[in-house]
This record gives sequence, structure tokens and C-alpha cells, in this order.
Amino acid sequence: MLTEVEARKAVAADRDYKLADSGGLHLFVSKTGHKSWRLKYRFGGKERRLVLGTYPALSLKRARELRDDAKRALRDGRDPGLESKRARHSRKMGHENTFRQFALEWHAGQKDRWKDVHADDVLVSMERDLFPEIGQFPVDQIDEGLLLAALRKVEARGAIETAHRLRQRAERVFRYAGAAGVKNGNPAVNVRDALKPVPPGKRRPAVTDVETVRRLIRDVDRAAASPVTKFASRYLGITAQRPGMVRNAAWTEIEGVDWSRPDEPSPDAVWRNPADKMKQELDLREDDAFEHVVPLTGHAVAVLRAVRPFTNGKGLIFPGGRDSQKPLSENAIGYLYNREGWKGRHVPHGWRSSFSTIMNGRMERLHLGAERLLVDRLVIDLMLAHSPTGMSHSELVYNRQRYMERRRELAEDWAALILEGADPLDAVIAGRRRRVER
Repeated sequence: MLTEVEARKAVAADRDYKLADSGGLHLFVSKTGHKSWRLKYRFGGKERRLVLGTYPALSLKRARELRDDAKRALRDGRDPGLESKRARHSRKMGHENTFRQFALEWHAGQKDRWKDVHADDVLVSMERDLFPEIGQFPVDQIDEGLLLAALRKVEARGAIETAHRLRQRAERVFRYAGAAGVKNGNPAVNVRDALKPVPPGKRRPAVTDVETVRRLIRDVDRAAASPVTKFASRYLGITAQRPGMVRNAAWTEIEGVDWSRPDEPSPDAVWRNPADKMKQELDLREDDAFEHVVPLTGHAVAVLRAVRPFTNGKGLIFPGGRDSQKPLSENAIGYLYNREGWKGRHVPHGWRSSFSTIMNGRMERLHLGAERLLVDRLVIDLMLAHSPTGMSHSELVYNRQRYMERRRELAEDWAALILEGADPLDAVIAGRRRRVER
């Protein structure tokens, strides 16, 4: 075996030569006097050589450790030469590509999947809070302490939710860098529990008893407002879907209705929200998009028939008053509620809470049994496009179309319940005209 003294005393000769150690390790001495540790090994039936490093920068002891690492790789069926190239690539990528560079690459690859407003928010938040703190560092040199210090500054100004969102974004950037070959350990994963907990979100105002819901519907029906806005409100209440979905609903999404026969029942009517639209509505970034089908009750179809003459059955179901190509204003229904005295008591999004609270309570009072109650709670969540507790995302995607018969039954029950005593739809239009003319 070679000694440290022998390695140190090796000098240049007329030609290159080798000083053997053991296990294929040897010191290669060039005729210029340059010394390097090299390893001879066999992989895939072929003899190969691997340069471990330059002597004396790489000591004999360290060269033997690297030889042993290579032997372990061989025993595991891995080529030490390929492992070495991969490590060099990782070091090069890590040192030459900073967190900021990887973050910008990651953002550029994802932004087409997001709403413009979300894409802008992601980039602005990192430019404001992460790039000044860790943006200039190679990703393989950023540890938990460095990242946490940056997030603590965000927490210090009271932006707890922002700190958590930034941590999630940093986690994806580190994951992206890892996919590019840079080993980094993803420190964003380990700092999750070190952040302050997100404070409970404020609940949107919502009425949660049937009589008050009925009174709200009557107030809206008799308000001095556009029939399209009032019909949108009633449709929103009947379907309990997200306001954005209702505002952007298109006639092409309605199936199972024969518009030429107004007296014909539509027992199979549905509102089919395509996957790409749901992805935009829910601002999904990582999850698979899904199609959301809403069973339409007779009351919902009646609202659609009433509003159809205002649009000629083309384009959007509930267009804005100034431009038929644009949806109803985001604030139109909310302002209507405020004007009718419901400010702070109920908002458009509150219909979802109304539906969930009242229908879950109603199912309990019907004493259907534990198993049936459990199924109905799951169905109610599916009707709201929620993820039922205990159901994995992949299972949820496949479950969207299940229980359609029961979903339609619950929808009919809900519509009949809240519309008891409501004004007929033709009176909603006539009532508006009388109040405007006065």
C-alpha cells in the first residue's frame, strides 16, 4: 500500500507513471509533475477509470474514502463514474444558479396554469420578501435558518398567512431545483412547523335559518334592481355554487332542457362546469382539475327560462348591464343585499354556508341513521365542490359524478324549502317595473 510520504516524494519522470495503493486506487504522476488520484474499476463488463482529485489538495486518506464510496456504489449496481458526474453537475448548478434564478424559471413554467392575478401575486411576493433575503444565494447553500429568518421578517409585520404562502412557494422552488439536479434538502419543508400558526379566517356573513333565508329572498325579489341581478341571486341561492361560477355561467353549459317547450319538465337538467373553468375558479395550482356537474332542480330551470329572453339564450346567462359580453359585476349581488338591509348579515358567498348548515341539520333531524347521515354529508360536500373529510384528492376526482340521484333529491329538497312563499318569477320582473315607475 502507498504511504503519505511516498505520495509526497513522488516527482516528475520522463513519462507518466502510477503509484499503486489498493483496490484499484493509484496516484497518477504526469511527466509535468502533476499528481492526481485515480480509480480503476470494472462496470458492465468494461474497465473504467475515475479521477478522484488532485494531490495534495486531496489527501491519501480522503482518496481512500472516495474509493470505498465507489466500491459501495458498485455493490449497489451503480456506476461510480456516473455518480461523480451527477455530483459535479449538482455542484455546478447549485453554485451557478441562485434561488432567484430557479424561482424565476419555476414561475415562468407555471404561470400559464394560473390566473393572471395569482401569477402576479406569486412573483411580487417573492420579489418583495424572498429575493432580498435569499435570492442571491445558490440553492444548495440555503439552509433552514436562512429561510426561516426571511420568513420571520414577514411574520414580524403581522403577515402570517403571507409567510405561510411564501414557505409553500419556496418549497416548490427547491423542489424544482432538485428536479434540475441540485441537491438541496428542501429546507422549506422543515421550517413548516416553526412558523406561527395561521389565525382563524373570518367567516363570511350568512343566514342559517330557513325563515330568515325566505325573508331575504322576498326582499331581493321585490327590490328596485335589474331582473338579471335578481335572477342571478335566486339561481345562486338555489344552486349554492360559488358566485364566480354563477356570474360566468354560459348557456352552453346547461344540458337537458328543451327551451322550445317551456311547459316540459326537465328531470335530467344539469349545469356542467368544465374542468378548465373549475381550475380557474378555484385557483388550483397543483391539484388535478375536475369537471363539476350541478343537478338543476325545476326551480333552477324556471329561473333560467325567466332570464333567457334577456340574453336570447346566447353567451353568458347573467351578463352585465353595460356589456352583454361581460359577466354581471362581481359586486352587483352583494350591493343589492346591502341596499335591502342585509349588510353584515349575508353575502353572496354566504349561500354556501346557508345550504351546508341548514341541510346538514335537516338530515340530522330526519333521523336517517348513522350510515345514511354520513353519506348525505359527503354528498352535500360534493354538491359544493368541497373535499369531503377523509377522502383523498384522487378519490375525490373520481367521485365527482357519483351520487347524482341523491344530489338531485337534496337539491330539490333545498329549493322547495327556501322558496316557500317566494314571489313568482313573472312578479319579480313586474315588481321591479312598478317600483321604478313610481
